[in-house]
Amino acid sequence: MTPVPTSGQRRASVPSVPSQEPAAGPSAGRAAGETAKRPRLAELDFLRFVAAFAVMSFHYMAASKSLWVEYPTTVFAPVNRLTTLGILGVELFFLISGFVILMSVWGRTIGQFAVSRISRLYPAYWFAVVVIFIMYRFSGVSGFDPKLDTGEYLLNLTMFQGAFGVGHAGGVFWSLWVEVRFYLLIAVLSLFGITVRRCLVFLGAWGALALAAQITQNETLTLVFIPTQAPYFIAGMAFFLIHRFGARVAGGLPWLFVAGGYAGALFAAMERVGQRVDMLGIDHYPAPPENVIVAVTLIFLLMAAVSLGWLRWMRWRILVTVGALTYPLYLLHQTVSAVLIPAYRDDVDPWLLTAITMAVSVVLGYLIYRIVDRPGQRWLRARLGVLTRRSGRSRGPGSDDPSMRRSPVMAQSPEASVP
Repeated sequence: MTPVPTSGQRRASVPSVPSQEPAAGPSAGRAAGETAKRPRLAELDFLRFVAAFAVMSFHYMAASKSLWVEYPTTVFAPVNRLTTLGILGVELFFLISGFVILMSVWGRTIGQFAVSRISRLYPAYWFAVVVIFIMYRFSGVSGFDPKLDTGEYLLNLTMFQGAFGVGHAGGVFWSLWVEVRFYLLIAVLSLFGITVRRCLVFLGAWGALALAAQITQNETLTLVFIPTQAPYFIAGMAFFLIHRFGARVAGGLPWLFVAGGYAGALFAAMERVGQRVDMLGIDHYPAPPENVIVAVTLIFLLMAAVSLGWLRWMRWRILVTVGALTYPLYLLHQTVSAVLIPAYRDDVDPWLLTAITMAVSVVLGYLIYRIVDRPGQRWLRARLGVLTRRSGRSRGPGSDDPSMRRSPVMAQSPEASVP
């Protein structure tokens, strides 16, 4: 495997005067230039695939009794203490997302950020919704059928079905609704211009409001500030500040947000996994609290290693493709299992059938990326880009400043949205 080329330049540590780091304006061009020189963080592509593989293992080998007609943790007993923790792969996605989305929005206008996110998320998602609709309307497949009517499938195309109490077409789509709300919060932050100091204020305010939502169980606060997932996003953003500006930036304050995110993540993860243990029993879902603590700790240690540059040796080109196919893989792996496993479970060894199903899911994810996702992103980005440029011109002279047109997109941002 050929290493991904790097700039050969070490990133600068910026431990002092964090409030002077600009978001937009005349100095945004300098940020763009600096960003353009940075190598792709291939280690994040690797971690995204790890997260997707964990989720896939969880769904195929721990969670879906309907696929196997018996508890999958019994079928795959030798690995059930690992596969039950695959549920936390989504949490790793959220942690990566906090890192990547702050990296993506830094130095951008809100219009540029919106174009980036919409073009990244929707082409593969629309394809997945259409595939799921066709499969459940015109085939005999019944596993994971969301039982939606046509209007509800159409609403699913917006990705905002959760706001209207409508079910998700795909079982994993709930996490996209979480992501969208995170993006909206980041968009609000971008309106004020993103600096280190403003980021830290934002993280503190969000953490406090998420805690208030958790304590009060207020529906509005919960909807807006997503308390269950907020610790992961907050820690991920803090990890990016450490990566971008050095471990001592702002007197090391980002590490306090990492610690707070870790504590909140432990609480949220043990509650989420504990609910499943309570529902199925520890014999059928062997995921004791100590295992959850180890898994969350490992997740945070991996992100700390990324932020401190300890995984820079991962520079293989194949990781770029691996990271790119992760999103369509995540969207449709359950659908693939609903087709293959019930059809062949009586004739094929379950371990072999699971391996085949995983392989088919990965190949399908790659094909969707090449045929649908990548060209769809380009098409949508070009169309939306035209609209934002027209909007910029309509605001009058000076609004289309060249420094604002520069897009300081790190190499991760087009492909590393989560999940």
